[in-house]
Amino acid sequence: MIAAAMTDDELIERFEQATLDEFHHADHVRVAFAYLLRNPPLQALERFSEGLTKFSAARGKDRLYHETITWAYVLLIHERMARAGVAQMWEEFAQENPDLLKWKDGLLQRYYTDGCLSSEIARASFVMPDKIY
Repeated sequence: MIAAAMTDDELIERFEQATLDEFHHADHVRVAFAYLLRNPPLQALERFSEGLTKFSAARGKDRLYHETITWAYVLLIHERMARAGVAQMWEEFAQENPDLLKWKDGLLQRYYTDGCLSSEIARASFVMPDKIY
């Protein structure tokens, strides 16, 4: 994880400028966490979504942005932060929420079928979870 050595402010700045050399799933979660520490949830979601769109475009990969995955993770991170009941540093949050950091066979499989997440509508627009418990 390239972001481990950076402060949240440095990470956000490099993310928004699309100058990170690497940007893995755990880095995505940390940036969303940092935005949520600094902004109300809807503003954090907007800034993170815009940043991801810009970041992928800067790498010539416009199709990487996925709205349902992005929104779902930001909302799940926000919920976990609220449930903690106290402000946490990234390291503590990450240690207490390892399921958010796992990408392959990750958390969203609890809520979405593969067909839903691979659909064009889910890529372009947030869709509600389609799995029923």
